Amino acid sequence: MIESLLVLVVLALVAYLIIKNYHPALSLISGALILLMFAALLGHPLYPAGEGTGLAFFDVFLKFKDTIIAQVSSAGIVIMILFGYSGYMNVIGANQVAVNILVKPLQKIKSKALFVPLVFLVGNLMSLVVPSASSLAIILMAILYPMLSSMGISSLTAAGVIAMTATIMPTPLGADNVIAAETLGYDLLTYVAWNAKISIPVLLIMAVTHYFWQKYCDKKEGASAFVAIENDELTTQEESNVPKLYAILPLLPLILILIVGITGMFVDGIEMDIFVLTFISFFVAVVFETIRHRSYKKIQDSAAEMFKGMGQGFSQVVMLVVGGSLFTTAIQSLGIIDSIMSSVESSASAGLVTTLIFSGATTIFGMLSGGGLAMFYAVIELIPDIAAKAGIDGILISLPMQMIANLARTISPVAAVVMIVASTVGVSPVRILKRTSVPTIIGIICVVVLSILLLPY
Repeated sequence: MIESLLVLVVLALVAYLIIKNYHPALSLISGALILLMFAALLGHPLYPAGEGTGLAFFDVFLKFKDTIIAQVSSAGIVIMILFGYSGYMNVIGANQVAVNILVKPLQKIKSKALFVPLVFLVGNLMSLVVPSASSLAIILMAILYPMLSSMGISSLTAAGVIAMTATIMPTPLGADNVIAAETLGYDLLTYVAWNAKISIPVLLIMAVTHYFWQKYCDKKEGASAFVAIENDELTTQEESNVPKLYAILPLLPLILILIVGITGMFVDGIEMDIFVLTFISFFVAVVFETIRHRSYKKIQDSAAEMFKGMGQGFSQVVMLVVGGSLFTTAIQSLGIIDSIMSSVESSASAGLVTTLIFSGATTIFGMLSGGGLAMFYAVIELIPDIAAKAGIDGILISLPMQMIANLARTISPVAAVVMIVASTVGVSPVRILKRTSVPTIIGIICVVVLSILLLPY
């Protein structure tokens, strides 16, 4: 009883801090350390006899150290290298070239009706190149927004679609997919394939929903849907002198992953290693830059961005995963998970109930915090045990959670992407949320339904 009350109080405190925009990783780590200290005080050993430091207080911080080592040595190092590579692509202009090339075919489309769903789908495709939702929104508001406005598409329709262009694309380069596959024991490409079976139909349904919902909103709002913008920075960006060939570089790790993955199906002994393939891609890009500038010395500063980006990946994502893992360890140390799952196991439909509980909690958390992935990273370590006790495959919990986490931020007034788009257009975030609400809600419902129907039990 005391343990349950402690977990609820600390969980509420951590949730409050994250919703109020305190650092999510630090909030989770602080909450976890508090729970671990109480676990030690209440007589719950953190290590078996003969292991640990011999002092309960020191064991709390030894557990913290062990968690960091475990995460960095597994999926953490992959996340860091992917962050570093993405940062390097930004610095050398490769991301910009790729986005410009993806946008150009849209300029040839004459039908205004087709533009809304196509911009949504192409925008999500661009998230393979620019994985950050807020960064992609900034780029598209500069490149795509003026084009949409010139075609007579309303300001709020354009803004609403751009705010939703980084949602649930299935990619082996996604940190959430990397972590989930590692934790659940799935091959990464297999996990992403299951992701695609859900996400691609959902994206198509959302694209159609966008068309009808934006059309309805425009009709209802009339002239107020068109907003005059006085912003010198919001102009279509001209292509720089970066070679068009560079457009392939942001996707090179993905291309190599697919090549090696397919080859491995036919040739024994060939294994996919994202870290190795991404570093190969990095050195290919360095060679390109050296040839372009005709000097290896000139490109040193930009190449070093790779390692700066790795540090950013460690601070932004890996430590969030560490915090989540440490928090779940603390809850497990207090025996709470066993108590919860014993009650769920008694239900005849334990698997369905568990999926719905986690999906609902992620939706609420995402709406309140603007970043539901914090919750996903916080509980991913628990999913294998919870799934085993509920008698289902862990993917039935993890995939809906991570997809909903990515979708829910588009209906959160405090999400960075919503605030960026709203401030650029010069309207209240509430007006952007009106445009994103129905497509997002339908997307979340479709994710849950398709997950239950299609994912393995």
